[in-house]
Amino acid sequence: MLLSSLKLNKFLYQNSSSKVFSFDFPMEKYRLLLYIAAISSIFRLIHASSGDADPIYKACVGHCKEIGCVGEKCFQHCNFSSGENPIDGPWYLQEPLYLRWKQWDCLSDCQYHCMLTREEERQKLGLKPIKYHGKWPFRRVYGIQEPVSVAFSALNLAIQFHGWVSFFILVNYKLPFSPNRKPYYEYTGLWHIYAILSMNSWIWSAVSHSRDVEFSEKLDYSSAAALIGYSLLLAILRVFNVRDEASRVMVAAPIVAFVTTHILYLNFYQLDHGFTRHPSCWRLWLVVAGGILSTLLKIYDFPPYMGYVDADALWHTFSFPLTYLWWSFVRDDSEFGTTTLIKKAK
Repeated sequence: MLLSSLKLNKFLYQNSSSKVFSFDFPMEKYRLLLYIAAISSIFRLIHASSGDADPIYKACVGHCKEIGCVGEKCFQHCNFSSGENPIDGPWYLQEPLYLRWKQWDCLSDCQYHCMLTREEERQKLGLKPIKYHGKWPFRRVYGIQEPVSVAFSALNLAIQFHGWVSFFILVNYKLPFSPNRKPYYEYTGLWHIYAILSMNSWIWSAVSHSRDVEFSEKLDYSSAAALIGYSLLLAILRVFNVRDEASRVMVAAPIVAFVTTHILYLNFYQLDHGFTRHPSCWRLWLVVAGGILSTLLKIYDFPPYMGYVDADALWHTFSFPLTYLWWSFVRDDSEFGTTTLIKKAK
């Protein structure tokens, strides 16, 4: 993967003035577009938490399960205590259906207020905040878990909608049509699909940050995966000016297959929150960061320093340590994967 990316950058660099690319404006802008698309294809990783393994926090949640209180704060909708269960099973599973459906139940309140109490204790001891159940200790605002993220997700949604409407007005009412009454711009339909996927992604981002449950989380990540895959596809089609329908299908097929498989994996097999426990995760991040820097060298070219070292020379300098790190990660990943499977088999 790394070698292919490096070779692609070199190919674009060497052919930027060639007739192979019959573009209307400088090749640097196309390389920048491809670079942005490549960066956007890096999936975000969720860091594992240690707060929910804290024995004090666990004891607080366990006590709250029994009495429905955290300290002096008790929850009115917690109608059952450990000695008053008319039905078998814990009281926090016996709440009204509408509360359980929204998952704003007693258990989530226990976890939330125990988290706040524990963080106040840690702050007094001069300790830094830690994550609980994969999330930083955010404070709710009117029941919203991460209000700032929700607000900016909504703002991004509004901007995406504004951009789509302005684009729609431009191509349909301001630009001339072809004789067959269609826009001359051949990527109009593709950008409409991009707008729909973008708005869908920001909608579920806002929902997920409002209340992070399995359902909203899977829709958030699935929508993001679909948008990233389509963005990569659109960037390739536009950069290489792919107009023929058959060629577009050939380009789209492997990307669509990969994204579909990834979404199915997230929804029906496993949504992995523990990748950052990988012993060589730091190597992967170094490869990603180094790849970004090396790509910048190819985009922003400069003359040779002292007549010897130019951007291409530095690009080659970056290549060999990145390649070494990449294969080092691959070796460690094979060991990690083997160990994990052996543990599961026992």
